[in-house]
Formats: sequence, C-alpha cells, structure tokens
Amino acid sequence: MANDKPQVWVFVEQRSGTPADVSFELLSKGYKLANQLKGSLKAVVIGHNMKDVAKRTFKYGADEALVVDHPSLKEYNTLPYSRILSQLIDERQPRIVLFGATFIGRDLAPRVASHTKSGLTADCTDLQISDVTYLRKDYKDLLLQIRPAFGGNIIATIITPDTRVQMATVREGVMEMHELEKAVNGKITEIPYTPDPTDELVKIIEHHREESKVNLKAAPIIVAGGYGMGSKENFQLLYELADLLGGEVAGSRAAVDAGFIEHERQVGQTGVTVRPRLYIACGISGAIQHRAGMEESKKIIAINNDPEAPIFDICHYGIVGDAMEVIPKFIEVFKHKLK
Repeated sequence: MANDKPQVWVFVEQRSGTPADVSFELLSKGYKLANQLKGSLKAVVIGHNMKDVAKRTFKYGADEALVVDHPSLKEYNTLPYSRILSQLIDERQPRIVLFGATFIGRDLAPRVASHTKSGLTADCTDLQISDVTYLRKDYKDLLLQIRPAFGGNIIATIITPDTRVQMATVREGVMEMHELEKAVNGKITEIPYTPDPTDELVKIIEHHREESKVNLKAAPIIVAGGYGMGSKENFQLLYELADLLGGEVAGSRAAVDAGFIEHERQVGQTGVTVRPRLYIACGISGAIQHRAGMEESKKIIAINNDPEAPIFDICHYGIVGDAMEVIPKFIEVFKHKLK
C-alpha cells in the first residue's frame, strides 16, 4: 500500500508505557522535514494501552499515529517489534524513518534496515532535505544525514540515493522539542497484531532498570571540565562553582576516560547533548565530538591556556589562562555577591 505522498515516520519508543523524550524531539524535526517534502508525518506506536501516547504525538505535528496495541507488546522485544515495523514499511513505503539512538533504537533500526534493504546512518546531529547531484544523476528531495566521522575530525553528509526508504538514528537532546500551539487533528489507525511463532524465541524474564540520578539536559547552568583540569581532585573546584551557581557538573570524553568524572556526566557525541542557559567549559580543547553536544548552549564561557583551542571558535566569552587559577576567582566573586 505505497503512498505517492512522501511520508516521514518516527518510531515512538516507550518503556513500560512511558514514551521517550527523544521520540517527541524527532517528531518536532520530522514535522519540519515533512513540510519541506510537502508530505505527511506519521508516528509508529507499539506497546500496550498506548492511545494516550498516540494522541500526544499530534501535539508535535503527527497527522496519523499507527498503533499496534497488545498486552504481549507492553515491553520492548526485538523480534516482534522489528517484524511489525518491517511489515508496516513494506506495506506503506515511507520515505524517511527516524529512530532515537538509544539502546532500543540502536537494536531495532539495523534489523529493520536490513529487512527493507534501506540505508541507515547512526548518531546523526542534523537532518536536512535537499536535491543532490551524485555520479551525474539528479536526485530530488534526499535526506541529508549529517554526523561527525573519522573520529570526529570531519562532519560528514551521508545520502542513500538508491533506496526507497531512508533511515537514521538521532541521539537524545540533539533536536529541539517543540509542541505546536495547536495540536494537529490527527487520526489513530489501529493495526491488528498477529502473533508469530518467532516472537516467542526470546522471552523477557525480568526487568531491572536504574534511572540516572543526574539530569544534565534539565540543568540551566553546566560547569564542564576536560582533560586539562589535570586530576579528579581538581574537579572538586567545578563542583564548588556549580553548587554556587545552582548548576550541574559535566565532563568531556577525555576527562571521563581519564577517570576524572563518571560517564553519566559526559557531554558530547558519545555522551549527552545539552542546551543550558550557561555553559562554562574549563580545560576543554573543544574537539568536534564535544562541541556536537553543547554548541547550542545559550551562552558559552571557555577557559583554556591554549589561545588556539577550538573551543574559542564557538564560545561567547573566552578566557586564556589556567582554569585552576581562574575558577577560584569565579568562586570568590560569586561568594561575595551571595553574601
């Protein structure tokens, strides 16, 4: 049942009935892509008792929610979920399918792409629609899948011109979530679930999930340290400053790898993407992987003793100096102001 009108699909991820924020971020982006294509935006919702989640997708631009609802689908399971989504794509032939680059998305998307023989780009930092000339052939309205490549040394634009369906995964926090002023008057299309013997090959016996105690995405102020901080002990200064400012502490991948700070506080391509009102980068060189996770912060202050550090290319205020000398002065000033 292919549709001539281009369709953009977003897989709405859920855990025990609670939808993931990244799905609504992708719906917001998908709404813009669908408008560029003069097409439609569909949400694919698989689970149990998911009608409220399906209705919520209309607030982010979906004009239709394809809902597969059954008690046995309450928790994510690779085999039935990939089978259902693959069948839907075979029948309806969407132009673009987007997934969150989460544990679930990274498990599901490759299986679906393999079945549909579609292109799939992982961990995109941007998505655009453009006409492309490639190998002397003109392609109209291709999805430009943009992501860091070669260890983050370049930004690559990837296209999949020879496949009907184009797929990408996008990390949480990369796209901005925008609720429409007026929700779309969308429709819910219930897709019957037909069990298959293969669905039972893998059974979920028990779930154990521990929620992160750190929520960098919600922090209005972030004080981040890099390898240039020198040691885990030196990071205590960052905690002191963040405490004064009412913010959170984060770190670059180099700082995490060195054991200065835990992974759940990592900002960057392989960590969390953040957009705080204020981001203070201390001893961070500004490698492209890190910048991908924080460059859309409203205000960026960079402290680095290397005047040629790439972080100075994107910061609003730059201080060339030793962070271990500059930060105590910050702390002293804020303590004085708070008296």
